[in-house]
Amino acid sequence: MKLEPVLGDDPRDILRGLRGALHGAGPALGLGMVGEFPVDVRAGTAVVVTTSGSTGVPKSVILSRDALTSSAMATADRIGDGMWLLALPASYVAGLQVLVRSIVADREPAWLTGAFTPQAFSAAALMMLSTDRGERVPTYTSLVPAQLAKLLDAAADDPSVLTALRSFETILVGGQAIALATLERAQDAGVRVVRTYGATETSGGCVYDGHPLAGVSVRIVDGEVQVSGPTLADGYLGDPAATDAAFPRDPDGRRWYRTRDAGILEDDVLRVRGRIDNVIVTGGINVSLDRVERIVRAIAGLESAVVVGVSDARWGEAAVVVVPRGEALRRSESVQLQEARAAVAHEIGVHARPTRLVLVDDFATLPSGKPDREAIRAAVAALH
Repeated sequence: MKLEPVLGDDPRDILRGLRGALHGAGPALGLGMVGEFPVDVRAGTAVVVTTSGSTGVPKSVILSRDALTSSAMATADRIGDGMWLLALPASYVAGLQVLVRSIVADREPAWLTGAFTPQAFSAAALMMLSTDRGERVPTYTSLVPAQLAKLLDAAADDPSVLTALRSFETILVGGQAIALATLERAQDAGVRVVRTYGATETSGGCVYDGHPLAGVSVRIVDGEVQVSGPTLADGYLGDPAATDAAFPRDPDGRRWYRTRDAGILEDDVLRVRGRIDNVIVTGGINVSLDRVERIVRAIAGLESAVVVGVSDARWGEAAVVVVPRGEALRRSESVQLQEARAAVAHEIGVHARPTRLVLVDDFATLPSGKPDREAIRAAVAALH
């Protein structure tokens, strides 16, 4: 079958093509792809999503109709069915899944027009409120942590934003780890949040609040999180070697996806510890930047901080805390850096302490809304 590109990120275009792709009546969609088209793909393919992640090289992930619909149905089984608000780019797997869930539920999705702002979000959310045979139709949305934090900030001064947040039966939050302080703020405000874990290769979130969705299995192999189940991608377009490396098979033929995330299972609950390869060597000792970042984000004013590694003349590499200027100025920069260094030293050791705190007007971000860690790292390195 043919793969045809969808240019841009207009949800109307993607929704129209996605309906045909899921029902088998139209060509597969190519999202975020460049090059010559049409391209041939295997039968059953619905979408090919090209993503570079926050630090990697571009990958074109093949998602079948079965994988996408299995994910949508497992989500409905876990949190319920209703109307969805698209607040993420439709070409990003979490945004794409909002459209898939809407198609599977046979309901029209709502979406924001223009840039994401608390005012646009609340207006769209409050317009969704409706009833069916006298009963309120539940509403849902999917956000990244930075969006949720922005909405909670606005809700402190704008009651309509708080009302909008509370109107959702469930808000899925994923794409990256959510700071504990942000999660607690949401819970204190009466906002129903479910933390999701997954990847484009798993058709989006496949583990909710540490528990796999129906049909999904999780195991830890040599400290790495691996996932199996009906939501797995078929592989990478035009790259069989990368497909074989990322999707190994057991002797019985069962496929798994190697996430490259470190994690543990505690009482059957998955706890992700960060990227296996997001590590620097400082003073000859390996330090996980994800672990440093989790500790730093627990400090007041640093909830949205990003920790990157840069070259250091003394230590070889060193961790640097990067934070939006408005948040860091709640208290002095030197005090916050001292608190971050003390907390990291207590939890990990003095060798892992960040050496600097850098204030920025705003983060470079990927289309998904995640921080673009490579761009942030390069910008910090250029300060020298």
